Amino acid sequence: MKGGGGGGVYSGKRRWRGLVIAVLGLVFLSMLVPLLFLLGLHNGFHSPGSEQQSSPSIGLGGYGTKIIIRDASNLSEGDRSNHVDDLVKQFAPTLSKDILKNISHPAENETKSPSAMHDNEEKKGFSVTPHDDLQSLPIENNPKAGASVQIIDYAKGGVDQSGKSCELKFGSYCLWREQHREDMKDSMVKRLKDNLFVARAYYPSIAKLPSQDKLSREMRQNIQEVERVLSESTTDADLPPQIGKKLQRMQAAIARAKSFHVDCNNVDKKLRQIYDLTEDEANFHMRQSVFLYQLAVQTMPKSLHCLSMRLTVEYFRSPFDDTEASLADKYIDRALQHYVIFSTNVLASSVVINSTVMHAKESGKLVFHVLTDEENYFAMKLWFFRNTYKEATIQVLNMERLDLNNQKLQFSLPVEFRVSRSIDAQSRTEYLSTFSHLHYRLPEIFQNLEKVVVLDDDVVVQQDLSTLWNLNMEGKVNAAVQFCSVKLSLLKSYLGKSSFNKNSCAWMSGLNVIDLVKWRELDLTETYQKFVKEVSTQEAQNEAVALHASLRTFQDLIYPLDGSWALSGLGHDYNVDVYPIRNAAVLHYNGKMKPWLELGIPKYKGYWKNFVNRDDQFLTDCNWNS
Repeated sequence: MKGGGGGGVYSGKRRWRGLVIAVLGLVFLSMLVPLLFLLGLHNGFHSPGSEQQSSPSIGLGGYGTKIIIRDASNLSEGDRSNHVDDLVKQFAPTLSKDILKNISHPAENETKSPSAMHDNEEKKGFSVTPHDDLQSLPIENNPKAGASVQIIDYAKGGVDQSGKSCELKFGSYCLWREQHREDMKDSMVKRLKDNLFVARAYYPSIAKLPSQDKLSREMRQNIQEVERVLSESTTDADLPPQIGKKLQRMQAAIARAKSFHVDCNNVDKKLRQIYDLTEDEANFHMRQSVFLYQLAVQTMPKSLHCLSMRLTVEYFRSPFDDTEASLADKYIDRALQHYVIFSTNVLASSVVINSTVMHAKESGKLVFHVLTDEENYFAMKLWFFRNTYKEATIQVLNMERLDLNNQKLQFSLPVEFRVSRSIDAQSRTEYLSTFSHLHYRLPEIFQNLEKVVVLDDDVVVQQDLSTLWNLNMEGKVNAAVQFCSVKLSLLKSYLGKSSFNKNSCAWMSGLNVIDLVKWRELDLTETYQKFVKEVSTQEAQNEAVALHASLRTFQDLIYPLDGSWALSGLGHDYNVDVYPIRNAAVLHYNGKMKPWLELGIPKYKGYWKNFVNRDDQFLTDCNWNS
């Protein structure tokens, strides 16, 4: 009994000891794997997709692109030294500057099916999207160039191997960045950091050479001195007076170290550190810059927000006599010239009306219908009550309170699409503006009118527009300036398999003469809604649906206006000639850089600001003039 019991206890202990050993073994292995990677044993692992299996690759972040470096294992000692010299010369002193200057971002999410759109558009060399995305693009591959790296300056029109340039990916941001590029600050600190990395790369190899003890001590001393300086200084102004001589001594020591045969592994490890640190910093700053640019162009300036809020508060604080009843007859008088403006911007709509009235021969015939949302309705109402525009009549409509056949409307502004094309290795960015869903309710909103002129709120009128009311549209519905830089063949991804003339030009909103009688005869509102239902999916964006349906709805129904009627591009193109600007009847600030934004193109802002009522007390109180 006892013997049997003792054997059971002993066997249980043996099983327990075996489990402990197994657990300890697993713990040891879990600690060993990270140590292997920390010791650099992963250098020999080959990345998938590399063109040469014997060529190790350096990964840049998590983006999947690689910089291919020649395998140094099969090189002679002299070739290795020359190879390392080439690497250091290429990457060291100007590395951080070049990467910070030239790293850009990846293509934007397409507005329709992203994967399909990307495949189709990349072949044609263009992309269309209503919004600029904020992703980032690292340095492109250059596997045929050995150890060289292809660095593309997108802002200067550089084109990478796939033919994509910065404008092709980010549109007006690249143009703005080039115009506002600043000189590199704290260049001496950056040079010290670069040379410190190079010295650290060569020092371990030099320290192993018994005959170079003096050079080894000199390099160690230089490294320690520069490290101490950089720990106390972050800007050039903080550097000690003799730092230039210290830098020269370090560069001289590095030059001597380059003359010896060194181990490529040390240089390789240090270059990896350079790429990791510099790429993270560069990507952060680049993404931050793109995000802040987008934030600046998509948000209302503080002064304009203040203006809207002050006007709204004043509207309820000081009731005024509403003149709507006395002007009701003018709102539906077909003998007058009716202009329609979709806007949520008080000042922008004011500039459109003021510039139109100032150039009109008979301002008493002008009636403006400002269509806005409920948030800005009261501010608009008070502004146009306080400010008069010669003898013109102004009606403000709250579209979200307007019922059409017991259907409440959702307010929407004209939609802008960025169209970027690559032609002969040169990129070109345009912004195509088109009608929103609300535009297709015009015949119902103005049931008593036969013709209207639709103006976007980012235009400035420079000539009398009364001749548009005598225009023979030859049975067409929409008179618009054609945008022949963009053919419908380029937009076939949006048009699908529908039949259309591939050589036809796209048309622009901004200045449009609408024949409401013909519209009602053809029932284009129903046609538009039918096309919307065909292409609408849960994933599709409203903007993409609007573009597709608009182009198909007005197919063969566009009357082309002469190009001198409207000049577009003042919201993104820095190179518009002065002569066409002065001779255009309407200036269209289509693009991201609107004239009321701080990011607006300075040389075009004056044409817009000329029609701002600077004497208004609310503008002064909100510091708009400053």
